[in-house]
Amino acid sequence: MRRTLTALLAAAALLSACAATAAPPTPVRPQVLETIPHDPTAFTQGLELADGVLYEGTGLVGRSQLRELDPATGAVRRAVPIPAELFGEGITVVGPTIWQLTWQDGVALEWDRATLTLLRRVPYQGEGWGLCLDAGRDRLVRSDGTDRLHFHDPRTFAETGSVSVGVTNLNELECVDGQVWANVWQTDRIVRLDPETGAVTAEIDASGLLPAAQRADADVLNGIAHVTGDEYLLTGKWWPSTFRVRLR
Repeated sequence: MRRTLTALLAAAALLSACAATAAPPTPVRPQVLETIPHDPTAFTQGLELADGVLYEGTGLVGRSQLRELDPATGAVRRAVPIPAELFGEGITVVGPTIWQLTWQDGVALEWDRATLTLLRRVPYQGEGWGLCLDAGRDRLVRSDGTDRLHFHDPRTFAETGSVSVGVTNLNELECVDGQVWANVWQTDRIVRLDPETGAVTAEIDASGLLPAAQRADADVLNGIAHVTGDEYLLTGKWWPSTFRVRLR
């Protein structure tokens, strides 16, 4: 019995070691399907498509906004400023409301989606970077620049747990089918994460997505919104274009 137990423990340890040292997924390139105009003054922090409307959160103190865009043309339909002292970050739609993070201000903003009216400010610990709704598990997922994803109640914003993902600088997030896509800040890399295990399950190499001629006044890749199936919208801070792409 003891030998059997020892063998089982050894096998379990070997499987765990193999999982820990598994080769990362091979990066793939996005296939561009369409190029759509994007406001080059938008310091994009969050992007999400819901019910045919594209929502965008922008950053910088005194310039941060919550916006409603036409997904076909990129035109700004409505825009409201967030409180002037705050630095806006990631956003996500939750039914009739929109949650928006702030960077180092320690508050999440809840907006009425129909009127873009600020409903309340809710405190939280740590920084706010990216945010998405993991609907299947009824929770919000937040990144904070560290190697952890934090989970929050979508109604109260109370933190309910976290997971280590082994990747830092995760910026804008998009939850799709139980997985979390994340822009990696200051790179042209996008990773897909399993929020249960923290494993990287896919990687996208988006280098060259924005033509070199347009990069002079642009900042980093940051903005990913699921359209349908394997199609997504990608953009960045101060980018003049949004790209409808296929990610496989």
